[in-house]
Amino acid sequence: MSTENTVADRLLNDARKKTAKNESPMLGKIALIIGIIGLVVSPVSILGWIVGASAVVTGAIAVKRPAAAKFAKIAIALGVAAILVGVFFYTLNIAVR
Repeated sequence: MSTENTVADRLLNDARKKTAKNESPMLGKIALIIGIIGLVVSPVSILGWIVGASAVVTGAIAVKRPAAAKFAKIAIALGVAAILVGVFFYTLNIAVR
């Protein structure tokens, strides 16, 4: 008989993968990148709204992970700023016409 317990090893490996996934700041970094892109494209109002909203949603999901919380909070702020700048330029475009 083998001394290895394959079920226990598999459960341990699954737990390690889940812990590594929760400790990874990758989702926060992705949200931060989306927020930066949203702020850059926000003068094009509709695009700024869409990308800003996706930064807010991605950041809200990433806040739940402790390693990504800092990046996620910054991404949420950038997403909100992108939406506000998009609304400003949309209003400015309507006022100029």
